[in-house]
Amino acid sequence: QVQLVESGGGLVQAGGSLRLSCAASTRTFSSYVMGWFRQAPGKEREFVAAISRSGGSTYYVDSVKGRFTISRDNAQNSVYLQMNSLKPEDTAVYYCGTTFKMWTAHRPDYTYWGQGTQVTVSS
Repeated sequence: QVQLVESGGGLVQAGGSLRLSCAASTRTFSSYVMGWFRQAPGKEREFVAAISRSGGSTYYVDSVKGRFTISRDNAQNSVYLQMNSLKPEDTAVYYCGTTFKMWTAHRPDYTYWGQGTQVTVSS
């Protein structure tokens, strides 16, 4: 079993920044593709970003390109999401998860999920 714990969410004004962290409790963290999804009230869980096992490849949903950056530190068993120029429409619960294929990482077929962290962006 892999436990994932997100942190770093909060309330921020439009145009501000937040950095989300996800800490994993596994000895084989580097074997996983890691992703971030978000879910707003009444909406489906939406793909945000994914990063390959070594961190060499990243993939983003169009709506966050140029604003969000996903990164990972395998020595710390952590994945991060730097969010800049935040907009009210970014308001959601953000989840990190583990998967295995970059070419399907945009789909919510993840093996493990964290409990999520709330991000609220006010106008």
